[in-house]
Amino acid sequence: MLSTIDYLRQIARCCQAGQVLDADLSHWLGASLDRFLQRQCQTIEDAMGLRAPRGGVPWWLEEAMRRRDAALRELAERHLPALAPSGQARQIHLRALRYGASAWNHDQAAADMPTRYSGKPNEWLWRAFKSGAPMPICERQLRNILGR
Repeated sequence: MLSTIDYLRQIARCCQAGQVLDADLSHWLGASLDRFLQRQCQTIEDAMGLRAPRGGVPWWLEEAMRRRDAALRELAERHLPALAPSGQARQIHLRALRYGASAWNHDQAAADMPTRYSGKPNEWLWRAFKSGAPMPICERQLRNILGR
């Protein structure tokens, strides 16, 4: 599924720049659209191979969760390295609750991270919240994320 997203992003970049698609991308896009137009698939996402398994997470949420989890791991590694994963999870959970109840109310509308957060724990909290994945999350889920 991730290669499909990469294809779509590459196609979007080429189209926006007015560039011709290479043969592989052009063939893939044409075949996907043809499957949809011939009603071999009910949705364009199915035709492009973006269907999540039954009960699974949609591609866009999976991608957002990967970005969130990476930001939370980075927060733990940079700012809480002396703590065990359970301690890191507890601290991150508390910080995320505070950030979500206060600063995030103002920060969420900004396209770019406030410069005052650069290099500080709030940089990684902002990235986690801005990912589009659910935040804040419970300590147990944080322990699972940090344990990987």
